[in-house]
Amino acid sequence: MNQAQKLQQLLDAPGIIPMPGVYDAISTRLVERAGFKAAFMSGFMVSGARIGMPDTGLISYTEMLDQGRNLCDAVDFPVIGDGDTGWGNAVNIKRTVKGFAQAGFACIMLEDQLAPKRCGHTRGKQIVSRAEAYTRIRAAIDARNELRDAGGDILVMARTDANATDGMEEAIERCNEFRRIGVDITFLEAPRSTEEMKRYCDEVDGPKMANMVEQGDTPFLPPAELEALGYKIAIWPAALMLASIRGIETELARLARGEVGEDGKATFPELQDIVGFPDYYDAEEEYAFEAIEEAAE
Repeated sequence: MNQAQKLQQLLDAPGIIPMPGVYDAISTRLVERAGFKAAFMSGFMVSGARIGMPDTGLISYTEMLDQGRNLCDAVDFPVIGDGDTGWGNAVNIKRTVKGFAQAGFACIMLEDQLAPKRCGHTRGKQIVSRAEAYTRIRAAIDARNELRDAGGDILVMARTDANATDGMEEAIERCNEFRRIGVDITFLEAPRSTEEMKRYCDEVDGPKMANMVEQGDTPFLPPAELEALGYKIAIWPAALMLASIRGIETELARLARGEVGEDGKATFPELQDIVGFPDYYDAEEEYAFEAIEEAAE
């Protein structure tokens, strides 16, 4: 079973799917080790972690794809990848979808913002026309179907930021048209109240994703409440990076004071285990033994 099929199986099963936001191989592996069934690769967090710059379309397709390939390789569960606006026109979008599938993603998220895009909970968002938004998604669905014909697979999530610019009527209309075109999941970004969240869930069919951003525009609700509203996926794109920043700052302040200590940190043996030294040592011994046997013959 490929990762897209694993994600589809989760979508078909009862219950909401919680997905922490990841941005590199080690954060993704920690999510898997914690028992989660899937993760969401946040473009905002990848942009911050990889190039130290804001999520305003500055990170390139190649950089995002390379980061995604590394983190997908580190785990064996479905990861949804942030495909931004697809890095160009419909032809670019088809290449982007296929590239994300080859990198190991279970699903790609594509949005209807005007490039250069920006985080859904920051200022200055603009959206493209309905015609352009729908053309982008048709290209993505064509790419998905071509992949399947060739033995590959990926799911497609369509995101709209229309609520911030044109209101809920436009956002819901776009989500419904995305479903008619054939997307697997919809994502109405930044509803501002539980009433708007419920309206979206009531008026759009199929799996829907909720984006839980600390201090963001959307009510910050626990998974059980999101499920009750009608959501199938809950993501916390910033949670792990926010926690990491505070932990790093705390340790830096201690070092700056000339203090050293082991409390409040993972141990070095734990780190070795997380990055795979035990498996590496086992393989090293296995092949060393085979080499000795071959030399003896």
